[in-house]
Amino acid sequence: MVTRPSERVASVNPEDLQLLLSREMPYGKYKGKKIADLPGNYLNWFAREGFPKGEIGRLLALMHEIDHNGLSALLDPLRKP
Repeated sequence: MVTRPSERVASVNPEDLQLLLSREMPYGKYKGKKIADLPGNYLNWFAREGFPKGEIGRLLALMHEIDHNGLSALLDPLRKP
């Protein structure tokens, strides 16, 4: 079962912001790429089709909200040099 866009991120857990920079996409075209580095069109596809259940879906939904609202720069201070 997938999470629908209407069930997206209700609140942000600060630890999730760090997870966006450390968790890798476990499957698909962008397997191995960090969630924070996924392209917007890929995140938009999940928003249309439904996010997977569990942590990966929650992180994809969060990254979609960040990207969609032009807030990706919020992650810059958390990135390791």
